[in-house]
Amino acid sequence: RDEGNGIHEQDLPYIYDRFYQSAQTKDSNKLGTGLGLSIVKRILDLHKSELTVTSKPEHGTTFRFSLPSAPNRP
Repeated sequence: RDEGNGIHEQDLPYIYDRFYQSAQTKDSNKLGTGLGLSIVKRILDLHKSELTVTSKPEHGTTFRFSLPSAPNRP
């Protein structure tokens, strides 16, 4: 969770796409490749975990996920 600029609703469907950067990010001169969320999403998919995001421009963004419990080992 952060209290940053938030993500505009029209950008939300694309934030997990490799190399995607919103126009807002490009305009703000922030460095990045647009790979971080794509990598996180792939790892969570492999663990059969759901990743959700809620965001409000000018109020921040929250990402939520859970991981399954490890199986009991003898």
